[in-house]
Amino acid sequence: MLQLPSDYCYALLQNALSFEPVSVTREYALVAVCRLMGKVKHLLPTGNRVGPTSRLRYSRFLDSSNVVFLRWDFDLESEIIAFELQVRTTGWVGLGVTNRYTRAGSDLVVGGVLPDGNVYFSDQHLVDENTLEADGSQDATLQWITEDEVYTTMHFSRPFRSCDPHDQDIAGDTVRVLAAYGLDDTPKLDQERTFVKSIFLLQIIHPDDLEVPEDTIIHDLELTDFLIPEDDTTYACTFLPLPIVNKKHHIYKFEPKLVQHDESMVHHILVYACGNASVLPTGVSDCYGADPAFSLCSQVVVGWAVGGTSYQFPDDVGVSIGTPMDPQWIRLEIHYSNFNNLLSAPGIYDSSGIRVYYTAQLRKYDMGVLQLGFYTFPIHFLPPGAESFMSYGLCKTEKFVEMNGGSIPDIQVYGYLLHTHLAGRSLQAVQYRNGTQYRTICKDDSYDFNLQETRDLRHRVEIKPGDELLVQCRYQTLDRDTLTFGGPSTINEMCLIFLFYYPRNNISSCMGYPDIIYVAHELGEEATDSMEGVMALNNVDWTPENIKMAEKACKEAQQTVVIKTIDEVVENTTGWIPDITPTPRGPCLESSGGKVEAQDKTPTGFRAAPVSLTGSGTSLWHLSLAGLLIVQGAISWLLTSLQATI
Repeated sequence: MLQLPSDYCYALLQNALSFEPVSVTREYALVAVCRLMGKVKHLLPTGNRVGPTSRLRYSRFLDSSNVVFLRWDFDLESEIIAFELQVRTTGWVGLGVTNRYTRAGSDLVVGGVLPDGNVYFSDQHLVDENTLEADGSQDATLQWITEDEVYTTMHFSRPFRSCDPHDQDIAGDTVRVLAAYGLDDTPKLDQERTFVKSIFLLQIIHPDDLEVPEDTIIHDLELTDFLIPEDDTTYACTFLPLPIVNKKHHIYKFEPKLVQHDESMVHHILVYACGNASVLPTGVSDCYGADPAFSLCSQVVVGWAVGGTSYQFPDDVGVSIGTPMDPQWIRLEIHYSNFNNLLSAPGIYDSSGIRVYYTAQLRKYDMGVLQLGFYTFPIHFLPPGAESFMSYGLCKTEKFVEMNGGSIPDIQVYGYLLHTHLAGRSLQAVQYRNGTQYRTICKDDSYDFNLQETRDLRHRVEIKPGDELLVQCRYQTLDRDTLTFGGPSTINEMCLIFLFYYPRNNISSCMGYPDIIYVAHELGEEATDSMEGVMALNNVDWTPENIKMAEKACKEAQQTVVIKTIDEVVENTTGWIPDITPTPRGPCLESSGGKVEAQDKTPTGFRAAPVSLTGSGTSLWHLSLAGLLIVQGAISWLLTSLQATI
């Protein structure tokens, strides 16, 4: 028999099963051939193939040692997500979802291959931090499991939301993925082999995401040998020219440029476009220090924050450079955070920044960024000891046309970036039209400070002049015994959402803050101006009742809305915070033996499970004569395939 490379059959099998349609007959044949060659211990054939129907597009290591590797993909129509977990072990493997505070209640799908070749697979949950128990409703569908001398690989699918209360939802939020494995076939959690990683699972990828224009030019916007101070927080700003081109180009992609020793110190990097009439300083200085010139230029062009990666714009939008209407200079802002004493000695120099990719192959639209949220300083405050505290920032777009200097097209939003600091737990942006809640533009109820990345909307959102936009941020301050104020430091707070849109206009930000004098009065404190109102908050006894009273007062107070243009023109207006009607949860997917939650007992509360195409428990150890003939044919097919490629 022709000798194959040790990993050829396994790779061939993995590749073949990554595409649809795959007939059961061909799948049996592939598995049988590989088993005869001794390359794969066992593989369970596909049962119900509902959901993603192509190669899994997304992947990530879940541990720092690159032992646990996850691939995944999803189908938005059927609301099914598929996972492929590969671990460097010959024992059991598990994958599931947990929450921020405890592993108890986490769901975990476990599986593996026994020494005799039989497969085990179960949808389970954690009763406490370490005890696993099988769910009464088995809502995960095994596609296959393989084990060789090095890896155990498990491929399964599950609904975004099942009707089993032990299964955690997978929604358009940050998901804390739980992975675990063992060295034998007894599923038992071990702290050293259990990992949690925040991932935005339902990310959207563009068809042209991997295509690079042939004329691509790379340009780095960076600090050069900047000596990082030993301070807890440093905001370093400098002004840099954009690439000089003799005709219009589009920036279509950007990524962080981080020096290795600074990866855990750089909190965020922002690039602001400067109006061409701006008089800009030279050198590097504190962005928000004694020299106000270093805070000029407020329209964000691109931005990166901790946990983010590179980002490529949709194939019909880009950042325009090279025309008289385009900015020629930018302000580069890098926030260094040294609260964990990462700087063990002075004298560390940094050259971090943003790398941009641009091309003369123009896209259809010029994009812009609109900054929304709570005007950061000095009014924003959070009481200590709060289980939950809401902050609101209002934007009224009725002045956009006037401030833009002419008519303004409807804003088409395609992406967003969320930003709070350590106390942030959730954010959302809600749109109102003619006084009525119109839609939720974006939200994340499981926000993680360590995963801040630019995300694309599933469907583009249109904002018309006159619409109101409300940003709501929820915080938790149980670990704090003093007030937290809005500000640039990581231990301060922010409440910001950046909307990526087209076509570009001159509005850079639209943010609100409440009448702090009203808030102080509602809390029983005297104040005649804003600063007195802020200072009076230090006198409040922050009981749970006063925390709720402060939250209510902040929502009921009149908001001042601050609108700013790229040329630093500022105008204010006022408004009131509207109520937010919660978005109802989508229907759960019922499975055999499923437990329907009480709130789901409505005509649209649940969906029936898809009909299984084949039995998912079929064993390969019992092949019939017809099966042996299939194997013989498969060997011929495999040899022919190999000869064609050699």
